[in-house]
Amino acid sequence: MTRIKSFHAATAMALVVASGAFADTTVTIATVNNGDMIRMQRLAPEFEAQNPDIRLEWVTLEENVLRQRVTQDIAANGGQFDVMTIGTYEVPIWGQQGWLVSLDDMPEVWDADDLLPAIRDGLTIDGALYAAPFYGESSMVMYRTDLMEKAGLEIPDAPSWDFIKQAAAAMTDTDNGTYGICLRGKAGWGENMAFLTAMANSFGARWFDEDWQPELNGPEWTAAVNFYMDLMTQHGPPGASTNGFNENLSLFQQGKCGMWIDATVAASFVTDPDDSTVADTVGFALAPDTGLGRRGNWLWAWSLAVPAGSDATQEAKTFIQWATSKDYTALVAAKEGWANVPPGTRSSLYENPEYQAAAPWADMTLNSINAADPTDPSVKPVPYTGVQFVAIPEFAGIATQVGQEISAALAGQQSVKEALDKAQALTLDEMEAAGY
Repeated sequence: MTRIKSFHAATAMALVVASGAFADTTVTIATVNNGDMIRMQRLAPEFEAQNPDIRLEWVTLEENVLRQRVTQDIAANGGQFDVMTIGTYEVPIWGQQGWLVSLDDMPEVWDADDLLPAIRDGLTIDGALYAAPFYGESSMVMYRTDLMEKAGLEIPDAPSWDFIKQAAAAMTDTDNGTYGICLRGKAGWGENMAFLTAMANSFGARWFDEDWQPELNGPEWTAAVNFYMDLMTQHGPPGASTNGFNENLSLFQQGKCGMWIDATVAASFVTDPDDSTVADTVGFALAPDTGLGRRGNWLWAWSLAVPAGSDATQEAKTFIQWATSKDYTALVAAKEGWANVPPGTRSSLYENPEYQAAAPWADMTLNSINAADPTDPSVKPVPYTGVQFVAIPEFAGIATQVGQEISAALAGQQSVKEALDKAQALTLDEMEAAGY
């Protein structure tokens, strides 16, 4: 009798498996803890309802940690993730290595031709698309209109760094916990060095001359970093050496920053009345310049890609199609309003009158994205591509070390000269070891 029961139980189990009840595929997604990705995770049950055979598993990490984890996994072909959130720096390098799966077979309805050329070009190798942009960005000035008015100043649409310094001084009110400016200070090639590289471009600085010789302790970098240090030490918040994008966003939303120069994607967060105490008094301006012909704005996209080590390639592509589609944009608009849709990826969004009405920063974002030129980022010619990064494999490690030196200077542990001399020496060593 026991044997018969066991036989029937085993047969029933086999039938269940054959019916597909246990055939779900898990897609593991590594993503960054930025607001738009948190929203994507919150809306993901809509995808799972449409695709009941796919289960999503999320690994949500702080920016520096995410970069470290996905880099280690993909270089080792570890297969830990099926979808990776990566940036415009990684895609061409990893695609050339054969580490990413091409997305050229995305269905026609996804409409690859609708992607903004400046964003799509950065994700394309030899005509093939290797990542789908979730949101794209440049950078700009976000400022408190009430504090600017109180200071008796009127910010131009295209301000200079000298104006920014003047305004930061006038808007600082430490007795009331208001600081004239908030900028990235947290060490990381995609944290403080993204901001500082874009800023340094506008001072005429470059990472390398045309013979790949580093110039980090040259006069242009020295001028840019000293200017940054003066801004931050005189008019910035305490503890700035640990502040990255999310920390400064929180400070601005709490009304503690007169100005914040950072990613254009932040516009919807600083103007969201549910999260920002200053939502009704935020204005926008282009990233500053020094009159040399370049502004301190960058070009970036957080994109979704499938690593070659994934064993759920097709299911991963199905998720990416959903998350980067026009339908997803419409879903966010329906749930949370047009102002909160992922920006900077599709031409159709900027042609949409509902979005234009809800996002007064839309044209400035688009113009900033289109103005950034990865092939000609600084005043002088460069041998590399990239606006706020250098598109070589060695850059992430080098710039992280350089960022640590500058962050240490911001924390008062060394001088700017000491930081830049160390940066120059370590960059020389790394580049020589790499054969440049």
